[in-house]
Amino acid sequence: MKTIINELLHHRNRSRMLSFALIIGSYLIIEFLMHSIRISRLFTSMLVPCCCYIILALSLNLVVGFSGELSLGHAGFMAVGAFTAIIVSGLSAKMIPDPVIRLFISVLSGSILSGLTGLLISVPVLKLSGDYLAIVTLAFGQIIKSLITNIYLGFDSNGLQLSFVTNELNLEQGKMLLSGPMGATDTAKISNFSSGALLIVITLFVIYSLIDSKYGRAIMAARDDRIAAESIGIDILRSKTLAFVASSILAGAAGALYALNYSTLQPAKFDFNTSILALVYVVFGGLGNINGTIIATTVLYVLPELLRSLQDYRMLIYAIVLIIVMQLGSSVRLKRSMEKLKNRFSKKGVIR
Repeated sequence: MKTIINELLHHRNRSRMLSFALIIGSYLIIEFLMHSIRISRLFTSMLVPCCCYIILALSLNLVVGFSGELSLGHAGFMAVGAFTAIIVSGLSAKMIPDPVIRLFISVLSGSILSGLTGLLISVPVLKLSGDYLAIVTLAFGQIIKSLITNIYLGFDSNGLQLSFVTNELNLEQGKMLLSGPMGATDTAKISNFSSGALLIVITLFVIYSLIDSKYGRAIMAARDDRIAAESIGIDILRSKTLAFVASSILAGAAGALYALNYSTLQPAKFDFNTSILALVYVVFGGLGNINGTIIATTVLYVLPELLRSLQDYRMLIYAIVLIIVMQLGSSVRLKRSMEKLKNRFSKKGVIR
């Protein structure tokens, strides 16, 4: 028993070190290439969005992979963080001219408000499970997008002005922050690749710290066997709420970083398709597999851009690649599971 525990701890530490090494190593290599040779603008433009989608996929994996619940509304939390960051950045532009400090405050504000939204939504949502929970989270994601689509927000010398119906704001030499379906326009682009890589490292630290704590063990115990977890005194609702709120905070941070990378952003960007895309990244990388999620997100985000020259055929090729890789991955995982079982029984003398 002691040997098994030591093997598990060794594997866990090795996986954690690999995650940090993967991000830090990739960052150093890309930075070296950008400063040593000329890299196309298409490649550099994908760096920050790729970091944001990695964070989004990791946050969703916390719910789907480690908590065992299916959430289809993560794009809504990303939207809350995105437009909160845009508002905070716009209001504090004159007071905080330093873009680094303003980026930090904006991302932190987006994360906090997204976490509060996740906490509010978790009250009715986590009383459900399975398909019912997935449908309700999908509905909440659409509600959040619709609310943001109908917000008109601006500020001038008279202060903030808000409208939910039409653009009835009378701004006197002010600035519009949100323009309903048009979203945010003329936003300061203050996020960069370095901030994206740093946020991924912070996300990994938060996730690993959570899953290695007693709360993380309670979350995974509730996922594996709800009845057994309840019988030893684990509060199932509290455990799942913790995972859900932590996931929404990280999704909000991803949205904030994503929003401050573009001068214009529409609420339609955070629709149902974005939630499904994040779920595809998680499933493709493996439920509960942190390193697999990072690699899968990077590959699946970059691949359509690399195939853009093929025009009408690129999404067909993209779908075929998905099917082939999932089939191969399923076969490899089955083979590894059989080998582990065989090794386990051979050590006990059942198989010789």
